[in-house]
Amino acid sequence: MAELGRLLTAMVTPFDAEGRVDYEQAKRLSLALLDSGSDGLVVAGTTGERPTLTDEEQLRLFAAVKEAVGERGAVVAGTGSNCTREGLEMTREAERVGVDAILLVVPYYNKPTQEGLFEHFKTIAGGTTLPCILYNVPSRTVTNLAPDTVIRLSKIDNIVGIKEASGNLDQIAKILDGTGKDFLVYSGNDSDTFHVLALGGYGVISVASHLVGGQMREMIEKLVSGKMSEAAVIHHRLLPLINTLFIVSNPIPIKYALNYAGFRVDQPRLPLTEPDKQSAAVIEATLKNYSIDLKV
Repeated sequence: MAELGRLLTAMVTPFDAEGRVDYEQAKRLSLALLDSGSDGLVVAGTTGERPTLTDEEQLRLFAAVKEAVGERGAVVAGTGSNCTREGLEMTREAERVGVDAILLVVPYYNKPTQEGLFEHFKTIAGGTTLPCILYNVPSRTVTNLAPDTVIRLSKIDNIVGIKEASGNLDQIAKILDGTGKDFLVYSGNDSDTFHVLALGGYGVISVASHLVGGQMREMIEKLVSGKMSEAAVIHHRLLPLINTLFIVSNPIPIKYALNYAGFRVDQPRLPLTEPDKQSAAVIEATLKNYSIDLKV
């Protein structure tokens, strides 16, 4: 299986002035993110506005980013759905395009049982040879993927990890205690990264790494090498920026921040909008306090 890396950026989807996916700018962004510290990229996830992308746009985006990145970093395709059949079909199409791994979000809206979640993920993983990362984000999906269900799913060969964005450190600790050392537990919230790695987690699927990837990589490396106090200094320094990037719904702030920093990705698609004036002012003021690692 592909080496996925500890720092994956949940990449935004660039649009042009007419609201079309800008595939060339996506290629440029993917390379810039690798140059600024990321090991790989999650494409068409929450931050990539997957709900507003057509299937054709998603597959073209997967192909464009993989073409640009080549073997330099992992490309993880967000193919999860609240329809098992559709998730399975998109996963198979993404594998044909050539991505390195799959991100599978907990089904949203229809509120499945834990047994339903188990069968859903088992079915999709069984339809691909690619490594699959589960994605638990109950603030968006309503349903929480329980630790016992994660532990059961971890026994399926190609379910290799989880992006845990519940913010529940007790739950994350139970997952770490109940799964093998080769099961990769990623923080799904930038603000939790320090704590998740301190518990024994593997890495982060990050939004803030668009801007401060090098600094986040440094923090992770210090944590892995046992330099906890030095990592804590970086964590505390980055927290105000991380909190600002979630002042309104993601990816509204990070897209505004990238545009403001000089890397054009344009505004989100409806129903998301650009930030209100007060939020935009906070984003701009916060960015002035930081060194940006992304080359624009």
